[in-house]
Amino acid sequence: MSRKTFVGNSSPKNASALEASRSEAVAIDELNIGLLDGLLGYHLRRAQNAAFQGFADRLRHRQITPGQLGLLVLIANNPGVSQTDLARAVGIERSTLGEFINRFESRGLVERRTAALDRRRYAIHLSTTGQRFLSELLPEVTEHERELAKPLSEDERDTLIVLLKRVSGRD
Repeated sequence: MSRKTFVGNSSPKNASALEASRSEAVAIDELNIGLLDGLLGYHLRRAQNAAFQGFADRLRHRQITPGQLGLLVLIANNPGVSQTDLARAVGIERSTLGEFINRFESRGLVERRTAALDRRRYAIHLSTTGQRFLSELLPEVTEHERELAKPLSEDERDTLIVLLKRVSGRD
């Protein structure tokens, strides 16, 4: 079964808006995309766009992005992680991570504590509010993932994850 992909506003909030956007949009299937069709990076980016847009549509009310979710999960699974180690693990500048941690802190999701072994460093922990927020969020994330993987069998999904880990150097 072929699914049309649309350039433009492809994920409106209601069905009538979807129909209107389809009438104004150009189906990518109708364009000659040339060498793009054989480029891994092109298809990775299109898949990322679909994943992020679906995430945003489903979780907009939670005011969280996929990257922020990743940080909260890492903090939850590594209580007391330092900002430096967390920034290194996700591949962002320490100052950029500091901005995320500040936002999380202002929402009451994380706490910075002085590290026991090095009082110059902060140990990052999920707060009780952050733990509750993450536990409420995970069923919605799981549902988003289920929808995202709907065109794939379970084996295909597992294989895709293995292949993506290999491409990203995380195998």
